[in-house]
Amino acid sequence: MTNRIALVLGLFLIAAAVIDIVLFGDRHMIFLGKKLFALIDWVAFWR
Repeated sequence: MTNRIALVLGLFLIAAAVIDIVLFGDRHMIFLGKKLFALIDWVAFWR
């Protein structure tokens, strides 16, 4: 992955998060954060 692709992908993810927060509030991000930590814990268990 080149630096340019990584930068564009990162900016896209940040923009998507900002749009989600503006349109729907921060409750979705809190829910997704909790689920992400559960997924990381589950993947670490199977490693």
